[in-house]
Amino acid sequence: MSTEPSLLPTHLHYFYKWEQEKPDAPFLRQPYGDKWRVISWGEAGQQARRIAHALQAMGVQKGSLVGILSKNCYHWILADLSILMAGAVSVPFYSNLAPADLRTVLEKSEISHLFVGKLDPGYWEQVRHVVPKYIQLVRFPDYPASSMIRDGTAWDELLQRYEPIKEPYEPVREDLWTILYTSGTTGTPKGVMLKYASPALFLEHELRYREIGLFDLTEGRFFSYLPLNHIAERLAIELGCLCLGGTISFSESLDTFAKNLQAVQPTFFFGVPRIWQRFRLAVLERFGGERRYNRLVRVPILGRLIKKLVRRRLGLDKVQLALTGAAQTPDAIKVWFMELGIYIRDVYAMTENCAGCTVMPKSRNKLGTVGKPLKGVRLKIDEETGEVLMWADWVMSGYYKDPEKTAEVLRDGWLHTGDTGELDEEGFLRITGRVSDSFKTAKGMFIVPAPLEEPFGRLEYAEQVCVVGLGQVQPLVLLTLSELGRTAEPAVVERSVLQILEEVNAPLPTYQKLAKAVLLPEIWSVENSLLTPTLKVRRREIDKRYGPFYESWLASPDKIIWVQTNQIQNLIPA
Repeated sequence: MSTEPSLLPTHLHYFYKWEQEKPDAPFLRQPYGDKWRVISWGEAGQQARRIAHALQAMGVQKGSLVGILSKNCYHWILADLSILMAGAVSVPFYSNLAPADLRTVLEKSEISHLFVGKLDPGYWEQVRHVVPKYIQLVRFPDYPASSMIRDGTAWDELLQRYEPIKEPYEPVREDLWTILYTSGTTGTPKGVMLKYASPALFLEHELRYREIGLFDLTEGRFFSYLPLNHIAERLAIELGCLCLGGTISFSESLDTFAKNLQAVQPTFFFGVPRIWQRFRLAVLERFGGERRYNRLVRVPILGRLIKKLVRRRLGLDKVQLALTGAAQTPDAIKVWFMELGIYIRDVYAMTENCAGCTVMPKSRNKLGTVGKPLKGVRLKIDEETGEVLMWADWVMSGYYKDPEKTAEVLRDGWLHTGDTGELDEEGFLRITGRVSDSFKTAKGMFIVPAPLEEPFGRLEYAEQVCVVGLGQVQPLVLLTLSELGRTAEPAVVERSVLQILEEVNAPLPTYQKLAKAVLLPEIWSVENSLLTPTLKVRRREIDKRYGPFYESWLASPDKIIWVQTNQIQNLIPA
């Protein structure tokens, strides 16, 4: 496979290139149980061109806004391509939004048409009433164990009714490519407008400097499982594959994720911190805990065989490029994977800068940082607030129909990231927290949660962590228990938690010390609204859920507080 594609105007032109040059090569792979449906570049082009023709017949024009509401699947990619071929703007949404949140983004986006597809069982029935009547629907073919959607016009019906569009649109870089709605960790989601120029400039930069390593892959084997409407998955997986002429394989469901990944053995894998943590915990659980695992992998020869087996069982034995982002991955997890033989490199970015800001160099993993700015990026730290400000050619053009928010974030040519950080003497960036995450205690002292949370990432007994304490006399840390934590002896768990608690508190002034550790048996998830669709903690929702109990927990004489399963319902205020 050539790793030197010519510089084409947009990623849609790359699709046209591969469609013509290798029509029979595999492009998309969709699992159905133990079988895979393989879609070639040529077949993908034929379907996308027919649907593009159908969209135009349904009233879609150049610049029309067309939405996608579906989990990742091959029809998602084909729908996205067809929108672009029709000259329209792609507006994808998270496929698990609560009805009220979905109503908000549908109305804010002002889309005229919506593709509806692979959704969790019963989800469409919960949300169909919030879809405005004026939006024309196109439904994907049914997927197993998904919502049975009968609204709108069927995809297969349109394929039969329309011939491939004769002259698909050829965008120029100044055309609006997509509007991506942020996951909304703080307030109402905002529609980030990105022109075709943004990914084109970013990917040309990568082709020239190879700082990330996308174009160094010997084979472009991609695995898609994170939401495709998130900028990291969209750029790295969809657009990365389009530029390389590779293959995208999908995960069928959460239950089959491990099996699907193991079958694919991708050469490139992107994971948010929660995914890497789940991988690590699954391995430790399989070996009966960290102590036994460490003892076995340190045995000569046996250790190498075990690591090889673990990598293959995880589906990561062929990975040449492993990245992490969306939130900061604890150093302990990165070190653990390095010892396993998988070098996870940080990428720090956001939707507003089209996923391009900093990356950890290939030659050096400087712990405690998120790497260095890409060569096309300028960074500086606001002297008053400590906020990270960045500049690049590929930054968004603004928020859709929100000039006030745009002016607030884009000032004097600089993107205000909302993160606080520090640049060290070597140019590495250390993220110290979110401007919006900091909170004041009852003593009027500011607490920055991220540095206090990071050391808990190495706990095998904890799965998620959040430092809280807005308006309280002292901060405290909430921990959800991992599978190991739920089955281990309570005294063993307490000793491990207490050890890290004391380690975190030792260098801190009194007002910053974590007064208690609260152990929760429930898991924070997208479904209970405590995580965003990209698996970041929603601190405001955490405070709403547990805030009424902070005072009583702080008043407890115990340093470690256990909350039992049967008490969970009592934690939720009426």
